[in-house]
Amino acid sequence: MPTIKSSYLGNLRTTSEHIQSGTSILTDAPVDNNGKGEKFSPTDLVCSALGSCMVTIMGIVAERNQVSLEGLTWEVTKIMQASPRKIQEIIVDFHWENPVTDTAMIQKLMNAAKTCPVALSLDPAIKQTINFNF
Repeated sequence: MPTIKSSYLGNLRTTSEHIQSGTSILTDAPVDNNGKGEKFSPTDLVCSALGSCMVTIMGIVAERNQVSLEGLTWEVTKIMQASPRKIQEIIVDFHWENPVTDTAMIQKLMNAAKTCPVALSLDPAIKQTINFNF
């Protein structure tokens, strides 16, 4: 059974529905690639998925160890290569207002992030720069 059902809406816009939950997302081509840039671009979603996947796996490890990730935020920067047009680098900057003080737990969380399924699935040619600011 499919996971996602998608359709082209015209004007470089798509819609995708997550079948199990019924939630939808729209994408637009970015302004620098003939689009409106009014929604996430497909490459924005790839980059966003990296950060979200990292935190999801960190969350699993944190819950297993009775650690709260409250106050954890992140920013993602996408760097595109011009020719051929593709993602060149994804930078994820994590910030944690009140991190745990256990250095072993911090290391576990960082290792979990770096081995999330999206990080492991991306082409090795895409540079992943991960900064843990805590």
